[in-house]
Amino acid sequence: MSVLSKITGLFSGLTGSSGIVETVASTVKAYFPPDMTPEQMAAFDLKMKELDVQTAQAIAKAENDAVELLNQRIAEYEGTASDLRAIPFFGPVMIFLRGLQRPVWGFATLYMDFLWFAEWTVLTQKQESALMIINVLVLGFLFGERAIKNVMPLITKMLEAKKG
Repeated sequence: MSVLSKITGLFSGLTGSSGIVETVASTVKAYFPPDMTPEQMAAFDLKMKELDVQTAQAIAKAENDAVELLNQRIAEYEGTASDLRAIPFFGPVMIFLRGLQRPVWGFATLYMDFLWFAEWTVLTQKQESALMIINVLVLGFLFGERAIKNVMPLITKMLEAKKG
């Protein structure tokens, strides 16, 4: 889980059905005068829902701003493709190699997995461990963290069964 999603999760408790806004509203209702009309109660509920929506919008805006600042900071530290274009000869080569990295790792992993599953080569324990790590890294990058989290228990059971 990323740091940004943890922070968002912390603040998202402010909104929603079990959030702070609803908790405060229900607590405040206990101190309302008993002669309050249903219209006044409905107006209060409406205001609380508006506050809930405004809070959710503020959290979403803060999250978007944080992502934008992070992307800007990464671009400042690592540079961008336009920075590389300015370098004669090596710039376009670097851009090409950077773009080639993802398919090369993906197809190399696919090829290594094919050799492993076809059992055309016998891998040492160290090579198998390295292959598993490469698979998790490459497949996690290609398919996302959630996909790996869903498949990881299956991989763990498979490795345990293989060990003994």
